[in-house]
Amino acid sequence: VVIIAGFQGLSSAYEITTLGRGGSDLTAVAMAAAVGAEVCEIYTDVGGVMTADPRAVSDARLIERIGYDDMLELAAAGAKVLQSRSVELARRSGLRLHVRSSFDDEAPGTWVQEVDDDMEDVLISGVALETDEAKVTFDGIPDTPGVAAALFKAVASAGVSVDMIVQNVSHEGATDLSFTAPIADVSGLEATIGGIAKQVDARNWSVDDGVAKVSLVGAGMKSQPGVAADMFDALAAEGINIEMISTSPIRIS
Repeated sequence: VVIIAGFQGLSSAYEITTLGRGGSDLTAVAMAAAVGAEVCEIYTDVGGVMTADPRAVSDARLIERIGYDDMLELAAAGAKVLQSRSVELARRSGLRLHVRSSFDDEAPGTWVQEVDDDMEDVLISGVALETDEAKVTFDGIPDTPGVAAALFKAVASAGVSVDMIVQNVSHEGATDLSFTAPIADVSGLEATIGGIAKQVDARNWSVDDGVAKVSLVGAGMKSQPGVAADMFDALAAEGINIEMISTSPIRIS
């Protein structure tokens, strides 16, 4: 039995670094792929991948089989059970993942693998919630080519990874642009945000840390109309206002 430490690696400049939150998942998948393993088992504090966070949703159900694409979207949307980079590497390598409980040998766990084309896709695989988000808005920026590029170059140079982006319709040559980012990154950005606003000639700027991102993920929604309407109905019934919407063929956030 070979035992190695996870969560660490080398940067492109060959400096020792860490692999980000959940980086031990990435180490495990990389090693399994490198030695040609048939399966990589990931042991965690839950029984597998659930339809929602069991700490928040008491009747969340175990997903016994999920495709790489669905798992990738769930991980990127805030599901903490697997690191998204580890899922991407498993998909590229064709490596099956088995997410299992550290505390229950009998639990079936979740298989993350290529989904058979002849099997009908589940409409919704799961729901992910990310509460550690903040929304940054720049009001009245010039609606001209290159302004968005300049803004996001400045944001990137501050070390902030942007998530969702929404730009409003232009009025009188100016527009508003909002984006969400991890709240920990935004607190570091606030020191430079005034300078960025001045750089792009924004009229005003604001930061709202009272937002959360909820995502529906499922390959079946590609062919099923009305999923977005049902989601927005459910939010409206709870008095929740929608600030931003982002979609992919298998995700609504």
